Amino acid sequence: MPHDETPAPTQAPPQTQTLNRSSAGSSAARLPAPRLPGPVDAGPAPWLLRLIAVGLVLAALNLRPAITSLGALLEEVREGLHMSGSVAGVLTSVPPLCFALFGVMAPRLARRFGAGTVVCAGMAAIAAGLVIRPYVGSTAGFLAASALALMGIAVSNILMPVIVKRWFPDRVGTMTGLYSMALALGTALAAAVTVPLTGALGGNWQSGLAVWAVLAALAVLPWIVLVRDRTPAPGQPAAVRPGRGSGAASGSASASGAADARSSEAPALRITRSRTAWGLACFFGLQATAAYITMGWMPQIFRDAGVPAGTAGVLLAVTMAMGVPLAFVIPRVAGRLRQQGPIVVVLGLCGLIGYTGLYLAPAAGAWAWALLLGVANCAFPLALTMIGMRSRTGAGVVRLSAFAQSTGYLLSIPGPLLVGVLYQHSGGWGLPLALMAGLMIPQMVAGVLAGRDRTIEDEC
Repeated sequence: MPHDETPAPTQAPPQTQTLNRSSAGSSAARLPAPRLPGPVDAGPAPWLLRLIAVGLVLAALNLRPAITSLGALLEEVREGLHMSGSVAGVLTSVPPLCFALFGVMAPRLARRFGAGTVVCAGMAAIAAGLVIRPYVGSTAGFLAASALALMGIAVSNILMPVIVKRWFPDRVGTMTGLYSMALALGTALAAAVTVPLTGALGGNWQSGLAVWAVLAALAVLPWIVLVRDRTPAPGQPAAVRPGRGSGAASGSASASGAADARSSEAPALRITRSRTAWGLACFFGLQATAAYITMGWMPQIFRDAGVPAGTAGVLLAVTMAMGVPLAFVIPRVAGRLRQQGPIVVVLGLCGLIGYTGLYLAPAAGAWAWALLLGVANCAFPLALTMIGMRSRTGAGVVRLSAFAQSTGYLLSIPGPLLVGVLYQHSGGWGLPLALMAGLMIPQMVAGVLAGRDRTIEDEC
């Protein structure tokens, strides 16, 4: 009986052993694959996330001083370079033009080199441009060096929402608020500190402009570490960079990279079909128009109303400084709402009241109008937050950010020039202020459209 029982097990083993050997071989062949996602599931190290947060803040601090420091010393720059008034007027429109032209390059550069590498190069370009431009000695050289710095700002502008979405997907509102607050702080500091800092450096406007390169050079440091780091972002496959592995692993990495490239290219062909994308682009362009008009012309409005020049500069700094606390609060509130239209309307109404006050009582209510226009300018961090919320994927955010910001900056170019033309030909601020107030209406309409609870993938 024991001998009869053995055939039953011995007839099954050929198949069982074959299956076991097959399973063992298959399991052995597949064994490395399950191990690859292991580090991805663990996520990046806490120190790396902290370093990225520091890098975001330092980068954001450098995204506006190149513009507002020049505005504070524009008269001295004009005299030093023998710059005509018309060229100085063109100079106020150079930032949005560079943002539109160079911002288009950001998605392709990010795919080729990585977002961290591009931001690192952007910070280096800002530092180099700010060092060079005061000492070139000619208007053409000044414009070229300014364009170098603005190129670095442009690509970093585009990639800030991308980096937030990639590394902090569950804290988009909080991290957007953090770097938006830093951006507003850098804007206000440059507006308020450049003139007294120039005086402390001997009254030389070249030194007053060049000193801001120090802050940009400091911002390069954390991004150098991020360029060298190869830790995958949360939810990203570990092998996405070709050439890092060999054999099957390398082939898998190449296939993964090709798939990522195809997925990132697809939205580019259809994003213009999205009403949300166009709404965001128009909203971004109109808020940028208001911001550059404010930075370029608001001190002159107050000075023409009898406000001392020093006080006019402080009023501009107050307007810019309003974005420091609100740029942190508004994105967090917006991130918790399904639709951001109500915030858009509130900010637009603040702008309407502020421009109306500048027309009726520019000197008597100067501080109130400066505060209200500071609140209205917080449409910028709101726009950045909506860019991060209106796409489901990192590739979609790259495309949407590039489209909305580049198109928006193109739309904003005529605004400061038109205000200057109306001011020169009318001899007062009635028509320019009417234009500024009138632009608040389409800005609110576009913002409500962009703030609807949907993504570009739904519409493309």
